[in-house]
Amino acid sequence: MTIRMLIIDDDPLVRAGLTFMLGGAEDLEIVGEGADGREVPELVDRLAPDVVLMDIRMPHVDGLTATERLRALPGAPEVVVLTTFHADEQVLRALRAGAAGFVLKDTPPAEIVAAVRRVAAGDPVLSPAVTRQLMTHVAGGQDRPDRREESRRAAVTARLAELAVREREVAVAVGKGRSNAEIAAELYMSVPTVKTHVSRVLAKLGLNNRVQIALLVHDAGLLDELDGEK
Repeated sequence: MTIRMLIIDDDPLVRAGLTFMLGGAEDLEIVGEGADGREVPELVDRLAPDVVLMDIRMPHVDGLTATERLRALPGAPEVVVLTTFHADEQVLRALRAGAAGFVLKDTPPAEIVAAVRRVAAGDPVLSPAVTRQLMTHVAGGQDRPDRREESRRAAVTARLAELAVREREVAVAVGKGRSNAEIAAELYMSVPTVKTHVSRVLAKLGLNNRVQIALLVHDAGLLDELDGEK
């Protein structure tokens, strides 16, 4: 299967480099380019890409806003955010908006190609475990959560209350970075059953991927509680 790619970046040299890099893979096809987030809706509608590589900082409509708008649409393509930062609050916003992950602009070509393939196959580029490390780094230095953080935690806890007990256990395991096979072994269920629970969690909470499950579990403080039990 050929993976159709759309590249959105305001730097023409970056676009040219990515086009050259990704175009060399037999299963990838660059169907178009854009220089700003405001071009995304029209390009996606016209070119029907499978994956969009989205820069964060652009002059008119930034990549985060463009990602939020795009992922809110039915049948939207997957989005991989391009960034120059390892840990950036903006990356968290992109993940919460439904991006399948992020890659650094200095990532080796072979790894970017592999990341695109994974996203097209339905796997997030950023594993839940790495997501947690990113969030911890961004939140570092805060001794006490502020009111905004407390409000977020309360809202997320209320959303997770919609889950059945088994679904909640699976969600926490996803937040811990467990694979489906590891969750199956840990919770004494089959891998197909785990997949079913993950699908139900995504549907009930209106999420797009496992990364967002991990973010919600983290925001609810469930991983902190687990750390305290060790």
